[in-house]
Amino acid sequence: MKISLLRVAGLVAMLFASAFSFAEAPASYYSSLNGKKDAELKTAIYNIIHNFTRISSYQDLPKYFQTTDVYPESRRWWDMYSDIPLYAPSFSGLNREHSFPKSWWGGSTDVGAYVDLNHLYPSEMKANTAKSNFPLGTVDMSSNVSFDNGICKVGYPVNGQGGGAQKVFEPDDEYKGDFARTYFYMVTCYQNLTWKYTYMVSQSLYPTLNQWSVDLLMKWHREDPVSQKEIDRNEAVFGFQNNRNPFIDRPELAEYLWGSKKGEAYTPGEIVVPPTGDPELIAPQPGMTLDFGQVALGKSYTARLLVSGKFLPAGYVSVTVYTENKDMFSSASSQIPVAQVNSEDGYWLEVTYKPTALGTHISRLLLSGDFGSVGVALRGECLPVPELSALTATAATDIEADRYVANWNAAPEEVIDYYMVTRTRYTGSQVVTEELPAEDNFLEIVGFDQSDSESYSVQSVRLGYRSPMSNVVFVDHSGVADVVVEQPLVVQAFPGFIRFICSQPQTNCRIYDISGRQIYVIDEIYQNYDLELPLGIYLITTDEHPTPVRVYIR
Repeated sequence: MKISLLRVAGLVAMLFASAFSFAEAPASYYSSLNGKKDAELKTAIYNIIHNFTRISSYQDLPKYFQTTDVYPESRRWWDMYSDIPLYAPSFSGLNREHSFPKSWWGGSTDVGAYVDLNHLYPSEMKANTAKSNFPLGTVDMSSNVSFDNGICKVGYPVNGQGGGAQKVFEPDDEYKGDFARTYFYMVTCYQNLTWKYTYMVSQSLYPTLNQWSVDLLMKWHREDPVSQKEIDRNEAVFGFQNNRNPFIDRPELAEYLWGSKKGEAYTPGEIVVPPTGDPELIAPQPGMTLDFGQVALGKSYTARLLVSGKFLPAGYVSVTVYTENKDMFSSASSQIPVAQVNSEDGYWLEVTYKPTALGTHISRLLLSGDFGSVGVALRGECLPVPELSALTATAATDIEADRYVANWNAAPEEVIDYYMVTRTRYTGSQVVTEELPAEDNFLEIVGFDQSDSESYSVQSVRLGYRSPMSNVVFVDHSGVADVVVEQPLVVQAFPGFIRFICSQPQTNCRIYDISGRQIYVIDEIYQNYDLELPLGIYLITTDEHPTPVRVYIR
């Protein structure tokens, strides 16, 4: 295996330091785990970690990665997927990688996992693309290996692994324990999710991992113990999110949940529970920054800050925003009931950044009470409203029985956060539309049923604003993707409204309900016109398109 001198030196230093360093958690952070076992223990861990402070945005991840994922002596990105030397602050050549694939929970950006630093890592682009949404596993080296860069590889799994997936992703030996503990965290912190793909997981709160997954991850966990890199990263993430990976702090927890101590009550050993019951503010910790990222002028962004404590006496925690730019930041509450702060879930304080001028704005939020006081830095950047151009969708590629790749031209010379693909499926009389985020100018779309035909279009997104909708591309199992540039009228249904996508203006647009009653007439419609409508089935005609278009708003 090829390993650079830099990686060897870093590994030696990491192993030396790990003999003398251990992750530190606040006193009583894990005290609720004592005496619990199996499902009860896993849920107790979930209760500790699942409420966390979300980082500012997915787009801002490289800013956080500069703290969590660089070699401190060189500022080289610490990439667990590749050995290509790339250096911070430039993020060129890298992706923001969900090590636990976002497609497994359906890809929703509303799920905390979408921006959870505990499983987000920088990854070289080619390695990330090759990894796709494949599960972890051991690659069968006797078969065709589709990707191998000397650090990670992708290929067919050995017998008994893969969970039905065609291929698996195998990281370097140096990082196998890192990925195992990341997956332990994910199936615990998000144990209540409904999984769309179950290669490694099951629809259960406990054990959540499939047995072959348990066997693999426990093997990696034992063979590659916690490193100094993980310890340092855990501390850095804690400073941003106010939650930790317990399987780094307390590696033995994995044995109690899935290994040799399964069925036994957890005994933490050296964990010290404060016997005096002294007041303690667990979150936020001193030195934390609540970063709102970039916000367009005229818009606002609200972040949630976890305020959690133990043994705080009855009363209130006072909240004050002060120092320069304080008028651009506001707290939803000036006093927080201590009873809520002491509760198991803590109190989520909403803080809003509403800039009134362009530029970077910094202020400070102060929490004070019988515990003393803790300050949290507030930071946001206000940018002009973005001007976004319409994209051009291109023909689908790699069309298979259950999937294909949607493609489009990249946004020309424009800074964007991500792309949003509108996928529309046509099954008999039903039309089903969904929106799928994408990082690159392509997206693998799965669940392509042979009885269906479907289409896609795409927009770029920046600071919550979207570009005009692109042209529409139709896909079917003939293996031919029809790029519809001159489609005169396409109507897509969304919850509560319909969207017209027109390559040319449409006049005298008439909308009928299912009984044939005309309910709307619109003189002229241009590209990307949205109309709110209640639930129901509608027929739509125009002078240019007299054949009725049928849409169903569900």
